[in-house]
Amino acid sequence: IADTLALLALLCPLRERGCWGLNPSSGDVEKSPHSDPDPWGALHRHKRSWVWNQFFVLEEFTGNEPLYVGKLHSDVDKGDGKVKYVLSGEGSTSIFTIDENTGDIHATKRLDREAQAYYTLQAQAVDRVTNIPVEPRSEFVVKVQDINDNEPKFLDGPYLAGVPEMSPLGTMVVQVAATDADDPTYGNSARVVYSIIHGQPYFSVEPKTGVIRTALPNMDRETRDQYVLVIQAKDMVGQMGGLSGTTSVTVTLTDVNDNPPRFTHSKTPLYTVPESLPVQSVVAKIRAADEDIGSNAEMDYRIMDGDGPGMFNITTDENTQDGVIILLKPLDFETKSSFFLRIEATNRNIDSNFLSAGPFSDTTSVRVTVDDVNEPPVFSTPLGKMVVSEDARVGTSIGRVSAHDPDTSNNAIRYSIDRNTDLERFFNVDALSGVISTAKPLDREANLIHNLTVFAIDSQDPTQIGKGIALITVQDINDNAPVFAIDYETILCENAMPGQVIQTVSAVDKDELLSGHRFYFALAAPVAGNLNFTLRDNKDNTASVLTKRGGFRRREQPVYRLPVLIVDSGSPALSSTNTLFVRVCDCDSDSVALSCGAVAYTATGLSTGALVAILGCIITLLVMVLLIVTMRRRRKEPLILEEERDIRENIVRYDDEGGGEEDTEAFDMVTLRNLNVIRDPGVRRDVTPDTPTFFHYSSSARPAYKSLPDNVVFREFIWERLKDADVDPSAPPYDSLQTYAFEGSGSVAESLSSLESLSTDSDQNYDYLSNWGPRFKKLADMYGNSDGATVFS
Repeated sequence: IADTLALLALLCPLRERGCWGLNPSSGDVEKSPHSDPDPWGALHRHKRSWVWNQFFVLEEFTGNEPLYVGKLHSDVDKGDGKVKYVLSGEGSTSIFTIDENTGDIHATKRLDREAQAYYTLQAQAVDRVTNIPVEPRSEFVVKVQDINDNEPKFLDGPYLAGVPEMSPLGTMVVQVAATDADDPTYGNSARVVYSIIHGQPYFSVEPKTGVIRTALPNMDRETRDQYVLVIQAKDMVGQMGGLSGTTSVTVTLTDVNDNPPRFTHSKTPLYTVPESLPVQSVVAKIRAADEDIGSNAEMDYRIMDGDGPGMFNITTDENTQDGVIILLKPLDFETKSSFFLRIEATNRNIDSNFLSAGPFSDTTSVRVTVDDVNEPPVFSTPLGKMVVSEDARVGTSIGRVSAHDPDTSNNAIRYSIDRNTDLERFFNVDALSGVISTAKPLDREANLIHNLTVFAIDSQDPTQIGKGIALITVQDINDNAPVFAIDYETILCENAMPGQVIQTVSAVDKDELLSGHRFYFALAAPVAGNLNFTLRDNKDNTASVLTKRGGFRRREQPVYRLPVLIVDSGSPALSSTNTLFVRVCDCDSDSVALSCGAVAYTATGLSTGALVAILGCIITLLVMVLLIVTMRRRRKEPLILEEERDIRENIVRYDDEGGGEEDTEAFDMVTLRNLNVIRDPGVRRDVTPDTPTFFHYSSSARPAYKSLPDNVVFREFIWERLKDADVDPSAPPYDSLQTYAFEGSGSVAESLSSLESLSTDSDQNYDYLSNWGPRFKKLADMYGNSDGATVFS
């Protein structure tokens, strides 16, 4: 019955508008404003055969049969089946169908207005046989009529909101909003009202706006800080049958400073700390409770009064808001063993709206007791200043340090010096009395002040060590003579005039006299009466050196050494002689030195031609000397060189170690050719010597070979060579054959070897060989020494 009524309601507007193709007010056929031009001819006018505006169809139709939308009919259709109705446009094949014979339009699917609110279709009547249009194409709209099929939805939910605690009644918390997808222009399907399902009696919501407000005044966060509300939105203006949706709103009460800090302990807290607690250490922590949070719970602590002023301080731990009591001065159980403090805690951020809640501060009392510990000895004077003379003898007492045991036991004290502060052990300290004395001679100039660390050790507990400082100043005595302040470089111009100041000297003294230094200058006694220079004391610890004459010349004396005597004013007075070097220089007109030092003497008036002549003579003499030396060398060379008879070739090089009879390079020819010259027995006979090493046997020790009979000569020679070979450490370890070409003394001509000339007197002078370079060094060593005693004696 309901569906029939809805269909009738749908069709009634269509009947009024001639939706069946007939105009109820006239029988004339009118052309639709959306129709196509007449395809059969534009020269005559056709009457409109059908008229319609739009069709309506109900959304979400749930029937089993296709939903009837409407009917199309043309006056051309005589009912004989010659006209066919054609439908095109949106959903013409998938959603809407038309009976080509009757023109009935049906919807084959459920329609959703929220998906698509209307469909635009085109209708046309055509000849069934030829498919030629008999009516122009016309457009119409099928509108989907809304029903209440969508519930309100909170698109921004769930909500989080906050409101300060203790807020007055009606304070706005948050506004919620729900949307309904139904058509707001048709009926009440999209008209929503709000209500609160859960959250009363603390909050309320305005039905039309969705604004949530507090429903109770002075809600306390410390009692309950969070509420979860359930808000409902219902369409159809909240009437029966309307659809609804819900969301949750979490409301948090934010904190305000409505609670003062409070110390919760009923008794005075007691804290015990050791006597040895270091300064700036934490003594104790106290806390004042505050039910607020965040910045509203921040507080400051202060010590209002107590019996230990300046001993303690209190600060706030920003993380925990605890009051931290800190020690400012060292504790001494023997002086004071207990302290009483009164402490106040105050909120930093006070809200003027809640001043009526009372003072936002609280006070408490704290007692601190000191626990006695064994303390190190304490020096009566932490820094002891002492003075000692520089010439104090070893063992001289300088001063005394004193320490005591601060504990009630008052143990004995032993003293010692920290040797890291007295590395050279200049001082000692008496272990019992604390008297400091010298252990070495002192030198103020090396170390003016000695900073000693003295240990005071508890005799009963050696781990308890006190430290004191002994500052020892060494008093000066006059033990250093004055000297020149700098190394002076004095220039004396050749054109200097008599009485001219050429240098001003000053002196320094390592000593520091209390009355200051006064130096006296004078020339040393050996030069006090010299004719060149004089010294003038300026009375200001300086002296001036003046010339006594003029006409100084570099060629005569380039440098003058002037000894200056300097005497200090100490007691006893000390002096030193310092040498001032005065250099004679050639100067310009402004007394600026141009050149200094000795110069070669040149004769006055000597012309350039004379100099050239002298130079030519010198060169000629040199050439003559070279020629003479060359001629003498040529005269020594033999006219005919016979290779087989040149016995000197054997001494040119000794490269190989001998080993056969034909090897004549393994021995010293000088020894073989000259019986009166004996070679050093410590040198090997089968290797090449670096230099000829000859020595002389005295006549008393050994007679000359020439004075002995021949048989004795040979026997002595052989035995001597055998002995040399046996004791020679450098001889080869294997058996070797050594051949000696011995020349006896029976020859009338004696030895013809030129090597024998080494030991005989000769009128030849070979000293020039030493000037011929390293290639002639060996010959120069053999022949060039004119003094035979240096090599041969």
